[in-house]
Amino acid sequence: MIKIALVLFLIAYLLSGCVALNKSQSPISIYDLGRQQAQPGQQMPQQSLQKSKSLLIVDATAPAWLDNNAIHYRLLYHNPTQTYTYANSRWIAAPAALLTQQIRNRIVASTNELVLKDNSTAKADYALHIELEEFTQIFDMTDASHIVIGLRASLVERNTRNLFAQKDFSITEKTPTADAAGAASALSSASNQLIKELVDWLTAELPHD
Repeated sequence: MIKIALVLFLIAYLLSGCVALNKSQSPISIYDLGRQQAQPGQQMPQQSLQKSKSLLIVDATAPAWLDNNAIHYRLLYHNPTQTYTYANSRWIAAPAALLTQQIRNRIVASTNELVLKDNSTAKADYALHIELEEFTQIFDMTDASHIVIGLRASLVERNTRNLFAQKDFSITEKTPTADAAGAASALSSASNQLIKELVDWLTAELPHD
């Protein structure tokens, strides 16, 4: 009887531990940048209606700390030099990868350029390199935050490998809520605006015959 009671006690203990463990695990929230679209009524610039150039959109790069699917934030009021990540919220892919796809889609939709993903089928006239430098939520106070996106775009002529044009882009936007969901919402909205500025710059810089 004592052995049976001991076995039953151990089973009950293990089951209670499993229940407690399951209750303590919060579901993981996964975010992306949403469906990015050109602004309503946006017209293609006149120069893009002329003969287009082929453009290779190179996969965007990011520093090691940002090259993952974590949602990063900083506490400006506490220690602004330290980055943190949300435990139960993340991107569906690394921000650089998400931006690469959005940029390709927007260039295809908004310009007359022949966009290439790689060199496997054709050699491009120009290559667009993107360096993502910041994609972070900043807490000014415990209940107020904003986001910052920073990137550098470099347009390279493929034949000569010369840097044809380069520009730094930066944008900030307040978050609707001071949490991961608010960060994802603001980063998505700001990305849309920043990509529009990038495409406008690219269209103006690319030569057209």
